[in-house]
Amino acid sequence: MSPDQPAIEQVAEPAAASSSSAAGAPVRQHRTGTFHSLRVRNFRLFVGGQLVSAIGTWMQLVAGPWLVLQLTHNGTMLGIDTGLQFLPILLFGAWGGLIADRLDNWRLQISTQVAFALLALTLWLLVFTGVVHVWMVFSLSFLVGLVTALDMPTRQSFYLEMVGREDLTNAMSLNTATFTGARVVGPAVAGILIGAIGVGPVFLINAISYLAVIAALLAMRTNELHRRVPVPRRRGQVREGIAYVWRTPDLRVPMLVMAAVFLFAYNFPVVLPLLAVRTFHGDARTYGDMLALFGAGSLIGALLLASRASTPNVRRLVLLAVGLGVGSVLIGLAPSLGLAWLVLPLLGGVATSFAITGNSTLQLTSSDEMRGRVMALYTVVFLGSTPIGGPVAGFVGQHAGLQVGPRLALAGGGAIAILASLFAWRKVRTSRRTS
Repeated sequence: MSPDQPAIEQVAEPAAASSSSAAGAPVRQHRTGTFHSLRVRNFRLFVGGQLVSAIGTWMQLVAGPWLVLQLTHNGTMLGIDTGLQFLPILLFGAWGGLIADRLDNWRLQISTQVAFALLALTLWLLVFTGVVHVWMVFSLSFLVGLVTALDMPTRQSFYLEMVGREDLTNAMSLNTATFTGARVVGPAVAGILIGAIGVGPVFLINAISYLAVIAALLAMRTNELHRRVPVPRRRGQVREGIAYVWRTPDLRVPMLVMAAVFLFAYNFPVVLPLLAVRTFHGDARTYGDMLALFGAGSLIGALLLASRASTPNVRRLVLLAVGLGVGSVLIGLAPSLGLAWLVLPLLGGVATSFAITGNSTLQLTSSDEMRGRVMALYTVVFLGSTPIGGPVAGFVGQHAGLQVGPRLALAGGGAIAILASLFAWRKVRTSRRTS
C-alpha cells in the first residue's frame, strides 16, 4: 500500500548530477498532461502489473482484518495485527533504505514481489487446511512488514529510475491512481467473496496477482532505466541519512507534519472495519463498500494531482492535512451510514493527495545519493507509525463504547491532525519572517 516529499516554497535541485545523464539514458523533453508519463514503456509495464496486483492487495486488505475479527472478535487484536505489519518498518526501515541506495532497485523489486506472493500463499494454505490461529496471522503480518521495510524505499526510488525527475510527480500520481482505482474494485469483490465462500480464496487470488508485477519487471528494458551510481559501503550511513533530513528544513518540516498525520489520523484499516460493524451494525460487505467509496475518492484525487504541473510545497501539504482531519471528524460524527458514505470519497481524495504530495516533495528535494535513505525515513513515518497508532486506535474503538469508540478514534485522530498541521504552518511562517 502504497504510496510522496517537499520544499518550503520551491523544491531545491539536488547538488548531485542527474542520474539519467550519468547512466547515459536519453533525456526527454518535459511533457504536460495527466497521462504523459505513460509514454515511458518501462513505467507503462509497471503500472499494468500494479493494476492487477493492487486488486488482489485490496482484496486481502479486506479479508485480513476480517479474518482477525472472526478469530478474536476483538478490536484491540485487530489493532495489534495492523501494528505488527508495520513494526518491522519502524525498527528496520532505515536499513531498508540503505540497502536501496547500495543495490540494484530493479532486482530488489523482483525479490520483494516474490516474497509477498509466497506469504499470501502461505496464509491461504493455513485457512484452506483449517489450522489457522491468530498467532499465525500475527507472524505472517510481521513477515509482511519485514518485506515492506525493503520494498517501500526501493519502490519509491524506482519511480525516478523509470521516468526521470521531470515526470516523477506525474508518475507517482498515476501509479497511486492505479492503486486507488483498484480500491474501488477489490474491496467490493472481496466483500462478496467473503460472504459467499469465506476469506481463504481471497488470499490465493492475491498471491497469484503478484505474478503480473513480476512479469512486468522482467519485461522491462533495463538499459532505459535512469540508474543511479550505487552508494559505497561505509560506517554511519543510517545516522548520516537521519542527520541529513534533520538539518534540511525543506525535508524536516514536511516529515514532521506527516509524522503527526500518519500517527493519529491515518489508521483507516483499524477504524473503518470497527465503524462498519460496531457503529453502523454492518458486515463484510458494508466494510467493502466503505473502502470502495474511499478508493473512488482516492482515484479522483490522484488523477487531479497528476494533472497539476505546480511543484509540491508545505502550504499545500498543510492544507491537505487539515482537509484530511476535517473529513475524519465529519465521518466520526456522521449520524448515519448514508452520510458517512457521502464524506468517504472526499476523505479518500484528500488522504491520497496528502501522501503523494509529501512523497514527491521529499524525493525531489533529496540528493541522488541520499534518496533511498530519505524515502526509508518517509516509510518509517508513513507506515512505521502504525505499530503505535494502530493499537491505540483499536483500543479506543474497542473500549470507549460499542458505538462511540470507533467514532472517537476517527474524529479524535482527525482533530489532532488539524492542530498539528496548523502548528507546523505557524512555525514555517515564523521561520520565514526571521530568516
